[in-house]
Amino acid sequence: MPSQRPLLITILILGALVLLTLGLLIVGYVRIAATLPPPDELVDRANTFKTTTIYDREGNVIYEVFPSDAGRRTLVSLADISPHLINATLAVEDPNFYRHPGVDPVGIARAIYYILRQDAVGPGGSTLVQQLVKLTYLSGERSLSRKIKEAVLAIEINRRYPKDAILEIYLNHIFYGNLAYGIETAAQTYFGKHASDLTLAEASLLAGIPQRPGDYDPYTHWEATRNRQADVLRLMVEHGFITPAEATRAWLAFADKSPEDVLAQPRADFRYPHFVLMVRQELEATYGPEVVTRGGLRVVTTLDPKLQAAAERAVRDGIRNLAQRKANATDAALVALDPKTGEVLALVGSADYNNQAIGGQVNMAITPRQTGSVIKPLDYLATFEMPEDYWTPATIIMDERTEFPDGPGRPPYVPRNYDGKFHGPVSVRSALANSYNIPAVKALQHAGIPALKELAQRLGVSTLTRDDYGLSLALGSGEVSLLEMTNAFAAFANGGQRLEPHLILRVETQDGDLLADASQPYKVQAIDPAHAFLITSILSDRAARRPAFGRAARWLELPDRPVAAKTGTTNDERDGWTIGYTPQLVAGVWVGNADNAPMKGVSGVTSAAPIWRQFMMEAHKGLPVQQFQRPPNVVRLEICADTGTLPSPDCENTRMEYFKSDQPPPEPPEPGG
Repeated sequence: MPSQRPLLITILILGALVLLTLGLLIVGYVRIAATLPPPDELVDRANTFKTTTIYDREGNVIYEVFPSDAGRRTLVSLADISPHLINATLAVEDPNFYRHPGVDPVGIARAIYYILRQDAVGPGGSTLVQQLVKLTYLSGERSLSRKIKEAVLAIEINRRYPKDAILEIYLNHIFYGNLAYGIETAAQTYFGKHASDLTLAEASLLAGIPQRPGDYDPYTHWEATRNRQADVLRLMVEHGFITPAEATRAWLAFADKSPEDVLAQPRADFRYPHFVLMVRQELEATYGPEVVTRGGLRVVTTLDPKLQAAAERAVRDGIRNLAQRKANATDAALVALDPKTGEVLALVGSADYNNQAIGGQVNMAITPRQTGSVIKPLDYLATFEMPEDYWTPATIIMDERTEFPDGPGRPPYVPRNYDGKFHGPVSVRSALANSYNIPAVKALQHAGIPALKELAQRLGVSTLTRDDYGLSLALGSGEVSLLEMTNAFAAFANGGQRLEPHLILRVETQDGDLLADASQPYKVQAIDPAHAFLITSILSDRAARRPAFGRAARWLELPDRPVAAKTGTTNDERDGWTIGYTPQLVAGVWVGNADNAPMKGVSGVTSAAPIWRQFMMEAHKGLPVQQFQRPPNVVRLEICADTGTLPSPDCENTRMEYFKSDQPPPEPPEPGG
């Protein structure tokens, strides 16, 4: 018996510790619960918004998330919601919803682990009840104390409300993007039907949206939304809601279909829809949709209302003129940036957002398209950057029929010039200014495709990533968005410095606390200032472009100031581009059709350039004339125009040319050489 006393004492001590721990947990739980808002207010709080307001740079309201948006919310009972949608939501958000007490202990433990280790909540930490708590009661702050409060309140709500009531409130108030609050409005917005009538395919598509409404917007990110739908269907199978065969049929229901074939067409009843939606998506990605929709943020954007109005007029007038010419060009986009800050001052994503016939809801400012000849400045810039055997604006290239190898077993690549002619020996200045194709392909062959891709990435172009590009990349066979390409040109206007294009200047809480401030943008010296100036010198050379452009060159010029500009036209005239800049402003224009249908009888200079010029003329009214500044390491030297070398005594035709100081022209050839 005496030997059993230590064991008995140990058991008693452990029991006392367990009771003490439980007591402390209960006391802690009660104390935390007493500091939280009453769970009985759930329905009232779910219907309460705190206005998030979005302003232009001058303080004018351009968009609000406020109680009038509740007009885009129709409350329905759980019985009036498709079982497919209910099951899809549970599968992707909370498969144990009907079994747990409001929190998932395993999920909470995992979330706490990630907080302690990474100062962030890891995946799988929130049940559907916790999400509803975060949506209606607590801020979007990510911290251990907030997570504990969230769990306590979730347990209390789960204790006081029937599960079906919680699920009904959740489905009626969750945000599905595109101003749709609640599943009934989402069903009407995306499919033009009641929530009760949603098919499995439709329900699985919608159920994936609330996690990241900006990233899973089916109108603008169809592929990402479809991938998310696949995850939802997989989880529905995994948790026993549907069979694999049902998942396959649901997935195939939208196979090989575009969003225009599947979705009801949205209508925007607010100004600047593409710009505002981009801002909203960025806010949701940063702060979460629940904070954006209910958090009372004050967001000041970069939008200049005068420039935006000018951009919209230029696009509208340009498309009307093209329609009169029967050019089959139904759509256009325009982006304007401040090259010194990266601020997006104006952005028009389509000619008419609400025009279903032209695919107006597709934001062509951020949709990658083949660039045509607007890529050519990068072709030559890559040759300027070569450490050896570099080119200069004076380098002579033969513009003649050339067969370029195009890989084993394939015929050679034989590019043609736009005018169908060959121009013999031409300088880089003449070749780029006149947009001759064969010299541009030779430039890319000389510098190498990897060099061009790396240069484009340095300038902020993110889409030229494929490994199978050929030399046609020199003429714009790669796809780049108008926003990224315009920003790349901004570096030429800004002494080679690249800034990230941004739409938001400042974000504040409703109490005035600063959450984000873009007043000091991050800059990268992407290219040498001398090389940036050399490209600018060519693109602003009115005389140099006259042989190819003739009278049409006027569309690339401003009467009262220097301006640098480049046009582009893709195969079958599917895309027309013009991008140009002054030291104060860079603007890019794309013209074409959202469905990639070809235009008729127009090029970049006759489709996009008139829109670009009209905008730039209006945008520069009242601005002082500024010259492009030559960097200290650029020199102006006399050369022999026929050879691109320093003049020899026998040279009869000389001209002046700019050079980077450590990349001078070659010496003249030896007499008789």
